[in-house]
Amino acid sequence: MKMTERAQQLVRTRTPFVHATVVRAQQPTSAHAGDEAILLQDGTIEGFVGGQCAQNSVRKAALGALQSNESVLLRVLPDGDLHFPEAPGAAVVVNPCLSGGALEIFLEPQIPAPLVRIYGATPIADALAEMCELVGFGVQRGVAEADSLDAPTDTTAVVIASHGGPEAETVRIALDAGVGYVGLVASRIRGESILDELGLTDAERARVHTPVGLPIGAKTSAEIAVSIVAEVIQAIRKGGLAVPARPVSVVFEALDPVCGMTVTVGPDTPHLTIDEVDYWFCGTGCRNSFATMKTGS
Repeated sequence: MKMTERAQQLVRTRTPFVHATVVRAQQPTSAHAGDEAILLQDGTIEGFVGGQCAQNSVRKAALGALQSNESVLLRVLPDGDLHFPEAPGAAVVVNPCLSGGALEIFLEPQIPAPLVRIYGATPIADALAEMCELVGFGVQRGVAEADSLDAPTDTTAVVIASHGGPEAETVRIALDAGVGYVGLVASRIRGESILDELGLTDAERARVHTPVGLPIGAKTSAEIAVSIVAEVIQAIRKGGLAVPARPVSVVFEALDPVCGMTVTVGPDTPHLTIDEVDYWFCGTGCRNSFATMKTGS
């Protein structure tokens, strides 16, 4: 599968990743300008942007880019007085295991857009879905009875615009799923009545918005949709509402016992278990040297 196809697949499934592209390679190196790879949250590298020694540096920088959601130009240099031209937004690492040469790799994180789950088949729900897509939000539609009131774990906001039905149950499930913004389209009196049924804590009540949307005097379905989207944007940009991250395998660091390099451990990191002790290495060269030292063969 080509990198573009794989990237599109990950975007469709809302999977965070980093797209890595070699923009400059100085010989001797196994990578070439234009080589690409995709790096996932668990440390998996799909594609090729350098040998195993370089991969460790790329993996560590890519995981950092995912956390900060900022692109970075990574310069991987061997020991010695070797320099690439300075540029803003660049990070430099010296990799003692490189056999020479140097790499410049552009790391571009791809974080899923905020996902808004909309319940209801009403004009407001329809207008809200269109407005969310217009500002770049992900949208999922749901009718409570049909989908067992599910709330995906990576949902940023849930808006209930059904004008009836199991509204209280949907609010409860959204809160239990950890959704940070729950909007209920209702009048102030009806909304408070629905919430009173639930016996919410103060912290839970702070996550529920009813009447929903910023108070801009909205009357039509489209205007109400604008007010709701504006309130969600405000919660994200000013209130700290985050796009929830999907659970991933724990990534940790280990010290290569041969070269002393800090290794970010991923599924394909060279590894040995000797006398029930685990060791991880920056590359197969260090692993083979360590195995020979320990076993004499």
